[in-house]
Amino acid sequence: MANAHLENPVPAAEWLCRSEAETREAGRRLAGTLRGGEVLSLEGPLGAGKTTFVKGLAEGLGCGADEVSSPTFTLVHEYPGGRFPFVHLDLYRLESPGELAALGFDDLLAGPTIAAIEWGDKFPEALPPGTQRLVFSMDGEARKIQRIS
Repeated sequence: MANAHLENPVPAAEWLCRSEAETREAGRRLAGTLRGGEVLSLEGPLGAGKTTFVKGLAEGLGCGADEVSSPTFTLVHEYPGGRFPFVHLDLYRLESPGELAALGFDDLLAGPTIAAIEWGDKFPEALPPGTQRLVFSMDGEARKIQRIS
């Protein structure tokens, strides 16, 4: 697995981000490789940088990154103004697959939409085939992001 600091222009399988700016930059770089229809499962503990990464994704997709916030209480934020429709979901507060279905989960992922799903690992059976797993962890003061698939 390639380990890349952010000077590397090639999308990495692993990023070590030493600041919020670098975490956003990792999101921007990944956004540049997306072609529409991708689903990203963002997994890891609270405070590991998932929402900051999503701000970078939104910026890289041409959506208003300043509008991005954690959807913990609203569960879903939709950003239609970029290269592709962009949906940011947070499954942290959901307790059952029925609650996920009530959100219209499958409809939110339809078409060329890019979806970033925080806590996607809570309902792995609901994630579509081909979902890219990004695992966030702490490495001292830095954030590590590993692309698993």
